[in-house]
Amino acid sequence: RLVTDRKPRAIVVATDKDWRPAFRVDVLPSYKTHRLLQGNMPPELEPQEPIIHKVLAAIGVEVMGAEGFEAEDVIASLLPRLTGTVEIVTGDRDLFALVRDPDVRVLYTQQGIGRLLVVDEAEVERRYGIPGRSYGDFAVLRGDPSDGLPGVPGVGEKTAAQLVRRYKDLDGIIASGRLGDAANAYIERARRVGVPVSVAPVPIPKGARPTKAIDPGALAKLNERYGIGSVTERLLRALAGPPAAVRTPPGR
Repeated sequence: RLVTDRKPRAIVVATDKDWRPAFRVDVLPSYKTHRLLQGNMPPELEPQEPIIHKVLAAIGVEVMGAEGFEAEDVIASLLPRLTGTVEIVTGDRDLFALVRDPDVRVLYTQQGIGRLLVVDEAEVERRYGIPGRSYGDFAVLRGDPSDGLPGVPGVGEKTAAQLVRRYKDLDGIIASGRLGDAANAYIERARRVGVPVSVAPVPIPKGARPTKAIDPGALAKLNERYGIGSVTERLLRALAGPPAAVRTPPGR
């Protein structure tokens, strides 16, 4: 459905090679600590991931990861190498930090693929009352319990938004002295942990999306083994459809 509705010209699937990278844990040991016991994904989904990757490889959809990095870092590292409009499909609000009009927006899947929320700078401002490119700074201040990031003590969502609006960014907030030395020390650590980084070693994507399976033999074996023929057939039909037209900016 996503391919049919959005008509992407190219597709890259980003994956975690390390869901709790050392460069984050070394700076903030609480990062995702709670998931060490419960796991990073539901147990019933974990064995499905390698199967999905094999299916995508047989079809020709690129799957990218980088050792020591999370999927969000892979996406952040790809963005400078891409041209045109990029839509990031995710249920992770961390990726809101990458929104840049007019080229980068998030398709937020909180309510499912059928009810995607398009998050651009205007939507970030509407939801959080902050400038559209300030979500990363806002999130560092507010914290994110789901990632084991406590945030600045005494700073909730409303206060975080007020601070970002008044002082523009984390450097401005630190320079103001408003929060004190302990809070500033936390901010310096958390800003290296709580937002995607763009230094993951990723290759340049191949380009156009596949229109048919590049390894039909391998795909047939996967279909037979896992009983997923109808699913992959629907995906192949969608991929064979026309992509969106290239939009030429005014004056070109």
